[in-house]
Amino acid sequence: MPEMPEVQGLVGFLGERAVGRTVTRVTVAAIAALKTFDPPVTALQDAVITGTARHGKFIDLALGDDLHLVFHLAKAGWLRWHDELPKTLIKPGRSPIALRVAFDDGRGFDLTEAGTKKSLAVYVVRDPQDVPGIARLGPDPLDPAFTRDAFAALLAGRRTQIKGLLRDQGLIAGIGNAYSDEILHAARMSPYAPAANLGDDDIDRLYAAMQETLHEAIAEAAGRPPAELKDAKRAGFRVHARRGEACPVCGDTVRSVFFADRSLEYCPTCQTGGKILADRRLSRLLK
Repeated sequence: MPEMPEVQGLVGFLGERAVGRTVTRVTVAAIAALKTFDPPVTALQDAVITGTARHGKFIDLALGDDLHLVFHLAKAGWLRWHDELPKTLIKPGRSPIALRVAFDDGRGFDLTEAGTKKSLAVYVVRDPQDVPGIARLGPDPLDPAFTRDAFAALLAGRRTQIKGLLRDQGLIAGIGNAYSDEILHAARMSPYAPAANLGDDDIDRLYAAMQETLHEAIAEAAGRPPAELKDAKRAGFRVHARRGEACPVCGDTVRSVFFADRSLEYCPTCQTGGKILADRRLSRLLK
């Protein structure tokens, strides 16, 4: 799933190429992806893109004074940019393309989604806060107002495991499965540590790891075209999606814990005092 750094990379890319362009056509190929009806998607035609923004993992294209095209790429969605849009017609139900946006200079982009589970979401709204997922977002971890003390206040009294807390978009916006693994590895912290049990030193270390990991990933994504962002993301990982490889810090073997629809990766030496965490799928079967 695209997370904050890749989404920010896409926002920057679109900001350089789409701002100032007039939308000439919007084609909805997957009607289930369009989550709004007022304003209608046809309202985007002939509107000029005036800005781009990121809200957590949502991408926001501002058009004119009071229109926004907002989309969330979900788990398997992506943005495919075209310097020259294909002339072929999109066949609904027979293409991975969910939405196509054409500009007055002949360029444009497709929103695509792989797999059979379709979760990509598109909204046409007058205010980004009209999108329920945006209205529920917690603070952005890189917002200057999200200080170490603000982070500590958010953690206080929460018995939630820290891995789940970092991924909760209602508490902190933009971090997902991959970067929570990377942040916890950098902080030398178990993914199962209860948030409420963290001491001041733990919070200092975790906050610094979060800031450094996200800033580095955003810098790596900046200026890259969409086609390069996924590979750049994977290349920067130390533990996530590196099961069986050597930890770059201590040399121990990176391990996984598998869940129904995802996994987490960690280094036992760096994060759990050498303890191997149980496979949750097997644990459920044994209950």
